[in-house]
Amino acid sequence: MNLQLKRLMGFASLYPSYAAVFAASAFLFAAAPASAAGEADAVPKGAAVTVLKASKYCFGNIVEVSGIVMPRDEQQVRPDRFGLKVAEVKADPGDTVTAGQVLARLTDSANSINLTAPVAGTISASSAIVGAPASGKDALFSIIAKSEYDLIGMVPTRDIAKLKTEQTARLKISGAGEMDGKVRMIAPTIEPNSQLGQVFVAISSNQRLLVNSSGRAQIKTGQSCGVAVPLTAILYSTAGTVVQVVRGGRVETRRVETGLMSAGQVEIRDGIQEGDIVVARAGALLREGDPVRPVGASADAK
Repeated sequence: MNLQLKRLMGFASLYPSYAAVFAASAFLFAAAPASAAGEADAVPKGAAVTVLKASKYCFGNIVEVSGIVMPRDEQQVRPDRFGLKVAEVKADPGDTVTAGQVLARLTDSANSINLTAPVAGTISASSAIVGAPASGKDALFSIIAKSEYDLIGMVPTRDIAKLKTEQTARLKISGAGEMDGKVRMIAPTIEPNSQLGQVFVAISSNQRLLVNSSGRAQIKTGQSCGVAVPLTAILYSTAGTVVQVVRGGRVETRRVETGLMSAGQVEIRDGIQEGDIVVARAGALLREGDPVRPVGASADAK
């Protein structure tokens, strides 16, 4: 019995005419703790879970290609007649040259001739040695025209139909990092044994590349927009692929059909609608019908 209730009972003994009033007041004080207890019982039960709303997200349709870097056009430079010797070498492999630039000076018994670059580009190889013969048969220099390269790779038959020229690509070349590119050409035939087709991806970079270095390209063939959830919201179980949804303060387990994946987001093709409240980190500890207290979304989850 608290102090206020004791005082009321004391006043009632001194003033009997007010006994009814004091009795009503005592009843209210006695009932107060029970009311507080009832309010405590009304507090939602269940584990607190972080939730979010399923929302629209656009995924890029990607075809991946692995291949090697090759010159798009490589020209051979040789003298136009026999009986010459190399008197001076003026360019080396790796040098960038312009069209008409002197690569070497050649001589015969009486005359001197300049061997020039037919196109601008990068010298990829040279066999020119001072004093060595310069016949018209063997090339003294090889030039990668305009310093242009392709990533040449093989693509499965199922992906060939998705590819078109001018589609953009993102490439990663060993030793050179990432760069942009475009589909330049698609081979018209398929290798019969492997059922792979060849694709040529033009590399859009002024960076010097190493011929025969390996690389990968991600070619964007289109875009698909739909409902998506984070990968962490997906739960793989014996019942299939599921997502846990909160509705009416309880867990609902929804079987879903997933599609594309990008940047940690997963496309949901069936089973969930935009705006559904989803458990952000699905787990086996939550079961169908479990009461939960959603955190991080609107009151729609309650």
